[in-house]
Amino acid sequence: MPQLNPTPWLAILTFSWLIFLTIIPPKIMAHTFPNEPTLKSTEKPKTDPWNWPWH
Repeated sequence: MPQLNPTPWLAILTFSWLIFLTIIPPKIMAHTFPNEPTLKSTEKPKTDPWNWPWH
């Protein structure tokens, strides 16, 4: 049963993972977002208390 011989398949698995780990991560890390996030101001907005007549 030749499919149980791990010699060629182990090499194929190893080389495919080696290719995936050398080609794909730089492509992912080079990805840029179309809209860069902007920093919010550190000032708190002025809030007014609610003075609703409850009775």
